[in-house]
This record gives sequence, C-alpha cells and structure tokens, in this order.
Amino acid sequence: MRNQHDEAFDEFATTAWPRLHRIGYLLTGDHHLAEDLAQAALVRTYSSWSRVRAGDAPAYARRVLLNLNIDRLRRRRVVEVGDAALDVVPEAGRSTVEDRDLIVRLLAGLTERERRVVVLRHYCDLSEAAVAAELGIAPGTVKSALSRALAKLRVSITEDTDELRGAL
Repeated sequence: MRNQHDEAFDEFATTAWPRLHRIGYLLTGDHHLAEDLAQAALVRTYSSWSRVRAGDAPAYARRVLLNLNIDRLRRRRVVEVGDAALDVVPEAGRSTVEDRDLIVRLLAGLTERERRVVVLRHYCDLSEAAVAAELGIAPGTVKSALSRALAKLRVSITEDTDELRGAL
C-alpha cells in the first residue's frame, strides 16, 4: 500500500528526472552514465526523503548527483568530456544536434572543476555564491574558474569558427 511519503517522492522524481539526467549528461558527456547518476541520486534522495524539505529537494538531489560524479571520477581517475547549455546562437542551416556537438567539443578542453562551475552557473542558473556553496569552494574560486573556463571557450569557439570558414 502506497503512503503519502511515497506519492510525494514519486511526484518529485517525475519532475526532477529530466533535469537530473541533463545535469548528469552535461557533467559526463555520456547518456548512460547520466542515467546511472540520476537514478543513484534519486535513490539516495528517497532514502533521505523524510529529512529533505520539499523546497530543498531539487537542490538536495542535485548535490547528491554532483557528489556521485566526483566519487566516480576519484575511483576511476579518468577525465571525461562534458557539455553545457551555453547560450550559443545557432548559425543559419545548423541543427540543434550540430550545436550540441559543438558545445561538447568546445568544453573538451575544460577541467572537471571548470565544467562543474559552468554547468551549475549557466545551465542550472545558480548564483556564484550558490555554486560555491554547492561545490564547497570559495566564491572567489568560482569566479576565477568561471573566468578561465569562459576564456578557454572563447578561444576554442574562435578557432572552431575559423576552421569551419576555412573548410567552406
């Protein structure tokens, strides 16, 4: 028999799944890993559901997902490529898939920390203070990591655009 506790969590999980999956994908660049991370985050959130306040549930689940990804990277000691939903203006004739591919390639040069900061700041639309709290780092570290990441992305997109023009 289902209780109110389970029904509330089911409702939360249904609405949170797409965003958790997308964040997982942005961090890993792999849909299967993203699904694993999102599922594990929901499992851990469910096990703590009685302690999680309804308004804090999305932040709690996102934090769990980030921690799971960090744990995964520590165990494997592998650097992976992620992508982020940056405000890339599509060029005429380009599809959304091509834009996503461009974003993945552009972010390939970022460090894991820079990727996490970019994803939380620009995809999750968190403030610098919220990103700092979420990652357990100083706000100044968020600002400097974001600044370095955006500078790298600017250089990469310029080089990528120059390559495309040269090929045409």
